[in-house]
Parts: sequence; C-alpha cells; structure tokens
Amino acid sequence: MTNADGQVALLEERGHLLVPAPLPPAMLDAAAKSLDQWLGQAAGSRNLLAHPPCREMAIQLKARLCRKGLLDASSVAVQCTLFDKTPERNWLVALHQDTSIPASADGMPAVIKEGEPYVQPPIDLLQSLLAVRVHLDDCGADAGPLRVVPGSHRAGRLDPDEAQALRAAHGDTVCTAARGDALLMRPLLLHASSRAKSPARRRVLHFLFGPPGLPHGLAWNHMVAGDPPSPRET
Repeated sequence: MTNADGQVALLEERGHLLVPAPLPPAMLDAAAKSLDQWLGQAAGSRNLLAHPPCREMAIQLKARLCRKGLLDASSVAVQCTLFDKTPERNWLVALHQDTSIPASADGMPAVIKEGEPYVQPPIDLLQSLLAVRVHLDDCGADAGPLRVVPGSHRAGRLDPDEAQALRAAHGDTVCTAARGDALLMRPLLLHASSRAKSPARRRVLHFLFGPPGLPHGLAWNHMVAGDPPSPRET
C-alpha cells in the first residue's frame, strides 16, 4: 500500500484526515489580508466562493487533493465559509453533523442563509461530499479546535440523543493544526468546538467539494471546477 492509499483508507475509516500545508504560504497571506479588508469586523461569511482569492484556493486545493487520491477529479467546490474566532468573538459549537448543502430544488424545503437557499439532501449525497478546513492561523488545544467522533460519519443521520450516546461510547479526538494545514472531514462526522482559552485569533476557511451533477432535481448555488488535475501521486 502506498502512502497515498494509506491516507485514503484513514479518511474513509475515521472520517477525518489532517493534510500538512497543501497550499503555499503566500496564498494564505494574500487570502487572509483580502478577507480582513473585505469583511471588516464580521465574524465570517458563507458566500466566499465568489471572492477571487478563495476561488483560487479552491482550485489549488482540488488539484493537490486529487493528486493524493483524496478527491475525485470530477469534484467541484460548492462553498467556502470563513470562521473567524477572536477573544471578542469566542463561541462554542455543540455536537452536530453538517446536513445542509448550498443548493435548491423545486418542491424541496429550503432555509435561506445570507441570501442563498440551503436544503437537507438525501443521505447518499451527503456521504459523497468532502469538507476541507484550511487553517489561516495556528490552532492549538487552547484555540477552540474542532473535536470529532472518529468513524461517526458511517452511522447515518443522528438525532441529538444518538449523537451524545455515540460520543460517550467512542470518545472524541481534538483536531489541532498548524497554520496552513488542511483538515479533511466528511460532513456527517460528528463534530463540536469549545470556546478558545487563549487570546489568539483562529481563522478557518471551510471549503465543501461535491459532484458537479446532483440527483433529485437539485442544483448547486455555485460551482468552481478548476483545471483538470495532474495524475495521482504514488
């Protein structure tokens, strides 16, 4: 088994995988600076795929992850969200799964978030998606990192009681990361985060990748495909 095959197997088994520094530091610097200028004091945004530096990051992420066999060559980026945790904006997130996608379909109930429709698709579609969280800052144990329940992405949709029982049975893992690292995760993976204990800033760009065509009459709100990736690494 190659190293790339081992990473793919770990991602499928655990539902998450840390990929060290897949993007050049200069790209991170440019994105961080432009986001500060564009968003001002906002705690984040869900609609950053339209922002040129984030589009370029999505294209480069796809190319690098495809070379490692961690993303299908046909995949497209469909969302980019910024989470900007600071001493003044220091929140916690309860244990949950990501079950909404930025898409719409006639006759399917939708929730509007920042002017865009989000729907709850069938589980088979959720299982085909990959989230990629790019850290713009170091995220140590005191910075409010993500905590995940390994393997929980294979348990289907869970209600709150089932989610808590699964965490009690299997425990959770703290996902620390260095600046520039990318945390890959399946959206159905149970995850949570605590308030940061340190005063440092913790910014994460959360990209979502999925298939270009959707079943059930669904259509993505936005897509970024990028160039065809080079052959997979071995």
